[in-house]
Amino acid sequence: MLKTIIRYTYTGWCAITFVLPMLIFSLPMVIPLLISRKLDFITFFFIRLWVFCFSLFSGIRFKGHNKNLVDRKKSYIFVINHTSFLDAPAIPIAIPSSLVALGKQELARIPVFGWIAGHFAIWVDRTSPESRKAGSAQLKELLKGGTSVLVAPEGTRNNTDEPLLPFKYGPFRLAIESQIPIIPVIIHNASKLMQRGSLLLRPGVVNCYCLPEIPVSHLTDDDLDDLTQSTYLLMKEKIEELNNALT
Repeated sequence: MLKTIIRYTYTGWCAITFVLPMLIFSLPMVIPLLISRKLDFITFFFIRLWVFCFSLFSGIRFKGHNKNLVDRKKSYIFVINHTSFLDAPAIPIAIPSSLVALGKQELARIPVFGWIAGHFAIWVDRTSPESRKAGSAQLKELLKGGTSVLVAPEGTRNNTDEPLLPFKYGPFRLAIESQIPIIPVIIHNASKLMQRGSLLLRPGVVNCYCLPEIPVSHLTDDDLDDLTQSTYLLMKEKIEELNNALT
């Protein structure tokens, strides 16, 4: 009983440390994007400052590994595994460059977070083919302008015991059509700090790993399945390697 009370109290404290810095830095996060997307580096500076404050006061640490594999002067399609709400603060620590994320429409309804994130995210209704198609078209335009994008190819949060859910073709088709390389990103241990089916948190470390760039130059639609499956296997093997290192 005491342990449960402590978990609830800690989770409540984490909610405060999540929202309060976000409110404080909300205007510096949003205003640069309202002026010009070329100022998004200012936005992401304050996003990372928000994550630093959340981490400092919550005891949940975020560590980025292999960030040197990302050339900040290039555009990429980043693909990540999705296991927890903690993925949101992990992403700006995992990836050193600015980006626009494809997100599920339900997140737009979260007070404060939805309004702020909506300025550097494209919301998509996963149940609507038209919404997914429109989101893909928006991402394609952003890539043409030199902006990197981020997509979770599983399509939803992984609430299973498997390392990954099957991948959707969307981000890989986008990579081939845009001829923009892919960088897989692994977010590890987040699901242990926020277990599936629960909003309760515990302190710990979320490790984030960038994997080597996957070139797509000269690939066509005929290569779509191979590209999707090879990226899936690469990420699955890395997650299994990290899981085995903990046992």
